[in-house]
Amino acid sequence: MALCGVCAFLELYCTQPLLPLLEGVFHASKTAVGLTVSAATLGVAMSAPVFGALAERLPRKHVIVGSLLGICLPTFLAASATSLWQLVIWRFLQGVTVPGVVAVVITYVGEEWPPERVALIMSFYVSGTALGGFTGRFVAGVLADWWNWRVSFLALGGVALVGATMVAVWLPKGRGREAAVHAAGTLARFPHQVQALFRLPRLVATFAVGFNVLFSLVGVFTWITFHLAALPYGLSSTALSSLFFVYLIGLVVTPIAGWVITRVGLRAGITGAICISITGVLLTLARPLPVILAGLAMLCSGVFIAQTANSSNLRVAAPAGTRVTAAGLYITSYYMGGTAAGVVPGIFWALGKWPACVAFIVAMELIALTIALVSWRTPRAVPAELPAL
Repeated sequence: MALCGVCAFLELYCTQPLLPLLEGVFHASKTAVGLTVSAATLGVAMSAPVFGALAERLPRKHVIVGSLLGICLPTFLAASATSLWQLVIWRFLQGVTVPGVVAVVITYVGEEWPPERVALIMSFYVSGTALGGFTGRFVAGVLADWWNWRVSFLALGGVALVGATMVAVWLPKGRGREAAVHAAGTLARFPHQVQALFRLPRLVATFAVGFNVLFSLVGVFTWITFHLAALPYGLSSTALSSLFFVYLIGLVVTPIAGWVITRVGLRAGITGAICISITGVLLTLARPLPVILAGLAMLCSGVFIAQTANSSNLRVAAPAGTRVTAAGLYITSYYMGGTAAGVVPGIFWALGKWPACVAFIVAMELIALTIALVSWRTPRAVPAELPAL
């Protein structure tokens, strides 16, 4: 499960440290080269619901392995791009294949492990996503400095191919899939199934909390760079990129949190996670840089724990036979949160710079906490399947 997370996120954000380099290579604007990042996340958000609906009919392992292999192909092809727009297209296709791992893994874990161990196993997967996201950024930047940006894509594609092969060998086949396959909705039923899922309050609340999870992370790490680049800090681009080292703290914190969540419950787990995240965001208002770094570490830890609890909650909130579709919708809401975070806090930056951004992000997290506390109560009996449509 951890390896699935690593391979799925290894390439997703890999162009972030390459943006200044790509700006010179393709003689493009900062906004244009930034599309190499947003194209990948847009691909994830657009394909997740449809991918989830199709995956309801297929064996989970086949979809996961096929998607991991599918990520490798556009990664290798990205190295051959002769224009920025070619690179953007290959990046979009990378993102399109990611939900085949992200959405299906959530359901696979819920089906293959007993309920009391789901949060623990999901914590290993979320840790893998953190490691993959960091490794992709770091390896791409280092190799581009040593050789060139094309080598970065070739190396990441090679690592992803090895990882996909290991997952194919190690990942067990799913158990008890026959009934789920026959009960799954077809693509023709997809719009009706989506409507039915949006009538489940706990599930809609899970989507809303997921939106906020990535909104908080992207919002802070996007806009604090302007804060730290200005006086009295004056951090360089290299120093700002090193802020992502705090992601590695999640590798330790998240599995421990997953073990704790299995004992305290999902509502207590999401409450603790959001409180940790809010504390971290507030610490970034301090003047000493070490305190700011500690705040960023707490933010990352809180976000990773919240992602573990929220992903685990999908198993409770979504009826059997629709969980991959629900996971696809969750992934869409999650990445839409990241998209919004790159733009909306700019309104508050214009009003009061970083303190105003902090106030807005904390307010968003408090709203998410309220939604979770109200909607994540022990539900009345959830139907085993959605009504026939």
